[in-house]
Amino acid sequence: MEHDFWHERWENDQIAFHEGRPNVLLEHHFDALNLSSGDKIFLPLCGKTVDIHWLMAQGLEVVGAELSEIAIKQLFVDVGMTPEVTESGPFKVYSAPQLTVFVGDIFHLTADMLGPVAAVYDRAALVALPEDMRAKYSPHLVSMTNTAPQLLITFDYDQSQMPGPPFAVPETAVRALYGDAYTVDLLESVSVVGGLKKKTTATELIWKLS
Repeated sequence: MEHDFWHERWENDQIAFHEGRPNVLLEHHFDALNLSSGDKIFLPLCGKTVDIHWLMAQGLEVVGAELSEIAIKQLFVDVGMTPEVTESGPFKVYSAPQLTVFVGDIFHLTADMLGPVAAVYDRAALVALPEDMRAKYSPHLVSMTNTAPQLLITFDYDQSQMPGPPFAVPETAVRALYGDAYTVDLLESVSVVGGLKKKTTATELIWKLS
């Protein structure tokens, strides 16, 4: 998607993709990552997700990347912290204890900027991107994080019933994108209560990439 699309969504508060509570599948399967307090977890296209609060409460250091500065200003208000704002290359970097976010285009984020991470949690990045951008994003993420293990959440539904985002990313697509770099395991799949955006039946899936 073009940058203007996401900037407009945040400017107009069109953020139906923002969940008001921690993701249930994350809560159920977080232990699959085998992380310890103080470990660093990376959230691509993180927005102001409440999952960040939950992960910080587990003792983790959270690092995110997000295009919208509006989202990140709201995030730091929500977590009750005043960030230090610096610059690193093309990014504004918002940081406070346990939380750092790179504000800018994730395709410009490098492994050196990000630093080592113990894991990746992707709830909203892969599904936000159309097919051609997913093909560019997945190898970039693998390279940038040095093939760190992932918890990945996707949706599967009839794409003809609703335009994305979130886009349908079925099992065949997950394995095509990540099967060369990871062992791909489906941990759980659940029906989306009320349908996706109340427009179509859908399944939410959580994967462990290791």
